[in-house]
Amino acid sequence: MPSFDKKNILVTGGAGFIGSHLCERLIKDSRIICLDDFSTGGVMNIDLLLKHPDFELVRQNVSDPIDLESLPELKSFKINIQGIQEIYHLACPTSPKRFEEFKMRTLEVNSTGMKNILDLAAKYKSKLVHASSSVVYGPRLKDKQVFGEDDYGVVNHMTPRGCYDEGKRFAETMVNTYREVYGLDAKIARIFRTYGPREKLFDGEMIPDFIINALDNQNLVVYGDEHFTTSLCYVDDVVSGLIKLMSASSDIGPVNLGSSEDLKIVEVAKRIIEMTESSSQIVFDNPLIFMTPLCLPSISKAKELLGWVPLVRLEDGLRKTIDYMQAHKSLLQAGLR
Repeated sequence: MPSFDKKNILVTGGAGFIGSHLCERLIKDSRIICLDDFSTGGVMNIDLLLKHPDFELVRQNVSDPIDLESLPELKSFKINIQGIQEIYHLACPTSPKRFEEFKMRTLEVNSTGMKNILDLAAKYKSKLVHASSSVVYGPRLKDKQVFGEDDYGVVNHMTPRGCYDEGKRFAETMVNTYREVYGLDAKIARIFRTYGPREKLFDGEMIPDFIINALDNQNLVVYGDEHFTTSLCYVDDVVSGLIKLMSASSDIGPVNLGSSEDLKIVEVAKRIIEMTESSSQIVFDNPLIFMTPLCLPSISKAKELLGWVPLVRLEDGLRKTIDYMQAHKSLLQAGLR
């Protein structure tokens, strides 16, 4: 139990897209250690949090040895006395366009990095939520599109995506093994495609690229054809699911977090053009290895055991993301120069 009035919470990948939103939510009643190496995250995502007295950034690769008690910037957290109460493990490179560049780091994060975080959880008896991915189910099948947590899925571990897809499966195995051997309160969130403010620009993530190009009246590029479909869940809903999962029973097992609605990405692009009153056109390009149609989640388990469903409608989520990008457009584009 914490020795002070606030919990110490470690968020790995806390400067990333989902991680920064999670930190923002948790900081209201906890002390947050954000660990990130900025491989795909950004300081701009946590700019306001850096001024908060209960927030501290540790710039480090999660695959390197982690000794929180030795870091002078964490002295006020009194980790040697209070320890760490909760760990949200979100660190993992996710970059469709730079996937080849991060292959070795992805492999390390899903193995050595996962072990480092589990060792921390075992040391401090921390509750842990590991951010896994829908890729553990493998690609969408013609005769099966919706997957529940009891479905095994099929992943070809020898493909160019193996370091991520099979890596996420191995990381889940590590979480479950530590839970069995050390009695950890460790849960697994299988996160499906998520969108919202702070998603990285010009990196192959279609929603932010659609919006920024629409605002500039440039072509919206779909990496695939007009049949590309996907689910899209707004980031605030995913964050709510992660927090609810942290409070759930330790034996809950993996839980899907995502939208079960199947959307044609071309229709989403058209909607963004309409909402931004843009003159942009939609064009098609070759698919990216990391940006492919994925299966849809069954979210009945999250509904029944967490009381969680996605609440933000696509129209509202797109409007919030458009408003953010309009307000920060010059800063976002300057950060890419």
